[in-house]
Amino acid sequence: MANPAPPSPDPGPEARLKIYFLPNLMTAGNLFCGFLALTKIVQWDIKSENFHDIKLALFFILLACIFDLLDGRVARMGGAESPFGREFDSLADIVSFGVAPAFLVHRVVLRDVFNQHEQVGWFIASIYLICGAFRLARFNCLAAMSGSGSGKYFLGFPIPAAAGLVASLTLLIIQLNEKEKTLGHWKYLLAVVLVFLSAMMVSTVKYPTFKTLDFRATRTFNKMLLIVVLIGLFVLFWDRILHFVLPVLFTVYLIYGFIRPFISRKMRHDIEDEEGDDAGEDEP
Repeated sequence: MANPAPPSPDPGPEARLKIYFLPNLMTAGNLFCGFLALTKIVQWDIKSENFHDIKLALFFILLACIFDLLDGRVARMGGAESPFGREFDSLADIVSFGVAPAFLVHRVVLRDVFNQHEQVGWFIASIYLICGAFRLARFNCLAAMSGSGSGKYFLGFPIPAAAGLVASLTLLIIQLNEKEKTLGHWKYLLAVVLVFLSAMMVSTVKYPTFKTLDFRATRTFNKMLLIVVLIGLFVLFWDRILHFVLPVLFTVYLIYGFIRPFISRKMRHDIEDEEGDDAGEDEP
């Protein structure tokens, strides 16, 4: 009888898996919002003229974007970045920003547009999901090879921004057509946007992460005044901002990736508020 293999040695405290509570709590909130969005999409009655459940689903997707923004920043501020957090974040992102938006657009738009050829609608939605998963996997591989995820730009359009654009645009279309109880011809725009975002997520177009922004740093008077005005406008007109400003912001961010190589370095650094040259890819 062969001797049993000796027990593997203790990897030691430095090699053990590090799981930080607060950043991963934010990521769990992201994943939870994605799950709630999916439940609301499933509950929505296609024959109903009420978009209440769809609005809630869109709200949860946008809320997941906020959680995704917070988890990385909390981790960096506390020096608590870890491989576990990166993997957990990617798993949450594929649910909240991949599965949920693809399923939503299929159920609300593609199912009706391709009612005679339902498989076409499923195929378009699945392209978005697969491209999103491909982008997340690409980041994880590049981060593992480089040993760092501290770059100053995204390679390809980030999947949270893609989901935010889809969600905010759908919310705007519902708002504009609420009296007619239908999405009208705008629903075709959503199908085109979904396909275009699929290609952009796996592209090599660079987008700033804005993660070099330091909220503890001093600001010029003009920048500080602009920030105060923007916060005041958001508090006063949050409902209109949610419906009209968010789609514009996500669209501007999408277009910025195309014009970024053609603007001067000084202007680019002023917009992105960064120091030094670009240093590689950051998290998705």
